[in-house]
Amino acid sequence: MAFPINRPRRLRRTETIRRMVRETRLSPDDLIAPMFVCPGRGVKKAVESMPGVAQMSVDNVVAEARETWAAGVPALILFGIPERKDPQGSEAWNDNGAVQRAIREIKERVPSMAVITDVCMCEYTDHGHCGAIVGTDVDNDATLELLVRSALSHARAGADIVAPSDMMDGRVGAIRRALDSNGFSHVAIMAYSAKFASAFYGPFREAAESAPQFGDRRSYQMDPPNGDEAMREVALDLEEGADIVMIKPALPYLDLIWRVKHEFNAPLAAYNVSGEYSMIRAAGINGWIDEQRATLEVLTAIKRAGADLILTYFAKDVARKLRG
Repeated sequence: MAFPINRPRRLRRTETIRRMVRETRLSPDDLIAPMFVCPGRGVKKAVESMPGVAQMSVDNVVAEARETWAAGVPALILFGIPERKDPQGSEAWNDNGAVQRAIREIKERVPSMAVITDVCMCEYTDHGHCGAIVGTDVDNDATLELLVRSALSHARAGADIVAPSDMMDGRVGAIRRALDSNGFSHVAIMAYSAKFASAFYGPFREAAESAPQFGDRRSYQMDPPNGDEAMREVALDLEEGADIVMIKPALPYLDLIWRVKHEFNAPLAAYNVSGEYSMIRAAGINGWIDEQRATLEVLTAIKRAGADLILTYFAKDVARKLRG
């Protein structure tokens, strides 16, 4: 029936009624906190372009993991800054590297927290690209072996989930086969299945010290206008053995989050990336928006679009807010 019999405002009248009919509910269980682990001890180096985010040594990452777990966030994802870089990024599979030590320490001191590791070469290579360079481009197949070595090193250290973010063809299958044949069939893969060549990664590249030294990543990261291609990438990753697929970034690709969830109905993550975080933080610091409300609105939109899991630098603060 039409107005005046039908009055939708009746169910918006009070906060209690709004809570009762709320369709999308954001929970701390939906959140994954990214952390940047670096060499040394007692290190907490602020990332200038990401207020509130820092590179941290293992001891401080463990302390942050404890706080994040206590806030209700069930998982974190580790990104590493190595002591040295080389053309192959060999520190990525150093069993005594910062990420590997952080995994072991977190699993010992916060044992119930799920530890996810980013598997990519860009933080570790001296050229800043996501794999082995041949000529002026990344060699796809040569990179697979490097990614496998890194994933196995993380699994040996105790990672629960490895997350290849490189966008090389065939990397999910190569990592799955290697994990299974080395006694790590229990380790899950969260694939960055549709990772776009986005303008929103700038602050992350400061945090991870991973900016490419020449060219860009458009020959392997996805072209932003392509939605159907993203569906094909997701299908391939699921076929190769991905347990969770991811869309990155989140906000400019809410339509693809929706499409992936409805087409595949697989566990789906979305990355609320550094540029999205920094825009809200900067606007909040300057008093241009209500930062807390804007953050909750954005993360709820990502959840409403279909994401089961959200990687976000707001994770700890939002979890505290949601738990009251």
